[in-house]
Order: sequence, then C-alpha cells, then structure tokens
Amino acid sequence: MVKRIAVLTSGGDAPGMNACLRACVRAGLYYGKEMYVVYDGLRGLVEGQIKQVNKDFTQDIINRGGTIIRSARLPEFKEEEVYMKAVDNLVDFEIDVLIGIGGDGTFKGLGCLSRKGIKVIGIPGTIDNDVGSTEQTIGFSTALNTICECVDKLKDTSGSHQRCSLIEVMGRHCGDLALYSALAEGAEGVICVEHPLKEDKLFRKLRKMKAQNKSHAIIIVSENLLDIHDLAKKIEKETGFDTRTEVLGRLQRGGSPSAEDRVLAARMAGMAINIALDESLDSQIVGIKSGNIVRYPIEEALKMEHEHTHGLRDLIDILQ
Repeated sequence: MVKRIAVLTSGGDAPGMNACLRACVRAGLYYGKEMYVVYDGLRGLVEGQIKQVNKDFTQDIINRGGTIIRSARLPEFKEEEVYMKAVDNLVDFEIDVLIGIGGDGTFKGLGCLSRKGIKVIGIPGTIDNDVGSTEQTIGFSTALNTICECVDKLKDTSGSHQRCSLIEVMGRHCGDLALYSALAEGAEGVICVEHPLKEDKLFRKLRKMKAQNKSHAIIIVSENLLDIHDLAKKIEKETGFDTRTEVLGRLQRGGSPSAEDRVLAARMAGMAINIALDESLDSQIVGIKSGNIVRYPIEEALKMEHEHTHGLRDLIDILQ
C-alpha cells in the first residue's frame, strides 16, 4: 500500500511548476498520504535532500514563478553508479512513489529509476513544449504570453525608428514558441526548425516593405539555429532596413504562471496522484491530448516524438 509520495522539479524551470507541486502535495494529503519534496531536482535526490511537508508548505505558491524546491541539471544521472545513489535514498526514506515535474531530460532520469523498481510518474513542465507524450507542457502558455508582451513593446520602438527587429526566443529543437508567437504577433517572418530560413525570400519581402515605407518589420528566430547578429548585418546590406537584434533569453522562464498553466498543472497533478494510488499501474508519464488528461507507460512515452505543428507553419505563410 502506498504511504509516502515524493515530488521533485528538475531541468529548466517553468512557470506553473509551483502550482503543480502545490496540487500534488494537497491531493496526496487529502488521501491521507505522507508527502515529501526533493530539493534541487535529480542532484538533490542523489544527495538525499528529501524533506516531509504539510499543507502549510503550499500556501501562496500557486501564482509564483520558478520552483520553490529549486531545480538542477545532472547529466551524470544516466550513469548507474550515480542514479543508484538516488535509488538508495528513496529506499532509505521509504518513498513508495516519486513524481518528477520536468522535460525529456527529467523523464529519462525517471526511466533509470523505474528500471530499478522505483515507481515514478512524470509530469511535463518545460517552456519549450517539446515533450512527445503531450500536446502542451506546463509553462508553455506563460512563456508564450511573455514573448508576446515583449514583442508588443519592441513594436512600439521599432515603429518609431522604422527598424527591422530580429527577436530570438527559446525552444531548442522545437519551434513551437517561435511559431505560436509569430502567429500571435503577425510577424513578418519566423525562422525555426519547422520553418527554415530562406534568405532570398526574406530579403525580397523586406525590400518591398522598405519601398512601401512600412513602419517596422518583426522576425522571430528560434535559438541556436543561426547567428542573429550576422543575419542582421545581411538584412541591412540587402534591404536597407536599420536592423536590431533582441535575445529574450531567460526572461521567458520567469513570471507568474498564466491561468491556463495553473489549471493544466492542477489537472496533471490530479492524474499523477491517482496513478500513484493505483497499485495496478506501474511507472507512467502524464500528458494532455485533445483536451483530455492522459497517461502512458514510461517506456512508451520516452519513445514518443514531438508532433511538429506543420499546419501552423502553413497558416503563417498564408497570413504573412
């Protein structure tokens, strides 16, 4: 019978992690379980930073960004001698189920624990929205709103000086933040994995806008694809547009989670606790599909690939 449940947050922090942590702890306590948290993610799990908490621990955290139990990356966790220390700590604390909130890296770490007999449950929390087993991750909505707020402000100053603005957003190998923000902002261009740069087409469009005396041009670029400073120089040379670069960086990770992220966090946490209490179920990953909260066996979920939004890419081309 399940008696003790622990929760950790790992990898890059995302708005809504605290809301999810809160929901997990409160739901577990409601069902009479002892609830624990792990500080500093997988690294803290290896170091034994495990502490029992009560309902007071969850007061006033639903609207806080980041994660109050902190997060840390630990690439070495894939090594057996490292993750076995985590297994030993979970056994020593008599933890029956471990819930991990994070992205693919976190889930791979949970998979290592699952193969050693630990029941684990993964909840997708990452601003990149790049987890294959869910259509949306906790934190994506808030990060998208943050990007749009920043781009709205940049439009004001860009229009005042008739500039082209290259705005770099996060997302790694997933272009969802770039695609969604470009669509929401009516950007003149977007460059991401799903929508690669076509210089000639971009330059022609910007030259035409310049000739028509358009007030500004906004181009959204996913991180790590190209050097936006070099691209800015090319744009100035080829189009005559005064071009500036903006890297939003970790600004996208911060801020109070949106209502959508808070509700999604609560729904996923509720599913996670239900899985924890169901002794007929082994390790699972929680997700959302067509508006419904779903679950998959962890080994199945780890093999799933993110479904790129090709329809969204085509719609952007139509509307630009």
